[in-house]
Amino acid sequence: MNKLIRIAMLGIALLAGSLQAADPLVITRDSNRAIPIAVVPFGWQGGTVLPEDMADIIGNDLRNSGMYEPIPRQNMISLPTQAGEIIYRDWQALGAQYVLVGSIAPTGGRLQVQFALFNVASQQQVAAGNVTGTPDQLRDMAHHVADQSFEKLTGIKGAFSTKMLYVTAERFSVNNTRYTLQRSDYDGARGVTLLQSREPILSPRYAPDGRRIAYVSFEQRRPRIFVQHIDTGRREQITNFQGLNGAPAWSPDGNRLAFVLSKDGNPEIYVMNLGSRQLQRVTNHYAIDTEPFWGKDGQTLYFTSDRAGKPQIYKQNIAGGEAQRVTFIGNYNANPKLSADEKMLVMIHRQDGFTNFKVAAQDLTRSGSAPRILSETSLDDSPTVAPNGTMLIYATRQQGRGVLMLVSTNGRARLPIPTAQGDVREPSWSPYLN
Repeated sequence: MNKLIRIAMLGIALLAGSLQAADPLVITRDSNRAIPIAVVPFGWQGGTVLPEDMADIIGNDLRNSGMYEPIPRQNMISLPTQAGEIIYRDWQALGAQYVLVGSIAPTGGRLQVQFALFNVASQQQVAAGNVTGTPDQLRDMAHHVADQSFEKLTGIKGAFSTKMLYVTAERFSVNNTRYTLQRSDYDGARGVTLLQSREPILSPRYAPDGRRIAYVSFEQRRPRIFVQHIDTGRREQITNFQGLNGAPAWSPDGNRLAFVLSKDGNPEIYVMNLGSRQLQRVTNHYAIDTEPFWGKDGQTLYFTSDRAGKPQIYKQNIAGGEAQRVTFIGNYNANPKLSADEKMLVMIHRQDGFTNFKVAAQDLTRSGSAPRILSETSLDDSPTVAPNGTMLIYATRQQGRGVLMLVSTNGRARLPIPTAQGDVREPSWSPYLN
């Protein structure tokens, strides 16, 4: 079963036995600095202590994008904290290019949050708004403020209100491991359990509607693909073929699943219409084809294959035709993910002459462009990209434990994501949620 799990997770079992001490790698960073922004502690007009610090959450969100760097709070102690009291020269002296202020007031058992964003250089208000919710929704409101501010500043829709899936494996004894499918905020907060099993859970993936997920479960000690409704917990078995049933990927319209089957003797990529259950074979090659990911046209699949001797990324139209190789630089490129605009390909990459596996991004708008290394860790796996393309999350190992890391796609922000106990793996970012 271990071999089946490894193939289902990575597609190609080439990692074992090739890992050595960390090799030096040049990490590509954007040469420009992040823009300094002051997120002032929000004024609170109630008597009790709030369960969350909105300014901290908003500041962390903006920092995680890699585009903004919050001014340290201790540097703001002596400066005015109300919008009407902003003295621009003081903030300019502090180095802030933008200032975000706000207030929180109780109203009828709920909280009303008001905020305003100012450009220090032009001394103009950039954005303002309000949002209401319960005290338990304070984190949601903070993410909303961060989303609104980020979009006003960049023209890019914020992704801080989105969610994340991941799997934990907690080992209690040699024959007792508990696998848990978790759902949380994108930053790891407020995790909830969607499924627990004594057998492995692999490859969770959000549907485009954000209400369904697909994953592989080894219940009855064989891999099968399930679709589960998040709100109700109702789930449906999708595949039960002999051999591998793995790597599910939702089509952009949410009506089809691509996945890997070995029912005909070799791991190949298939597409199933979820309404009719009609099955279509896409690839037909003696090599291992795995890890499908849909292009936004709903007709193109990117996937990993070792048909050239080593794992590389290819793309193919599901209607037929020859597969086209996409990656050429490096001796290992796998687990493809695309940004929403399809200008960036994110993957697990190994440079020629090295043994470490890194997260890398390749500019698809420039033919022959080299991948940019984004991660500073080793043994990286399972990248997943934010719906606005500014951040990604991936799995790696630190001090013998599986953990999740967040990195901005411009390379400026890198940080571990706090999650539940155990080995953490298989992250999957949600689409925008209504």
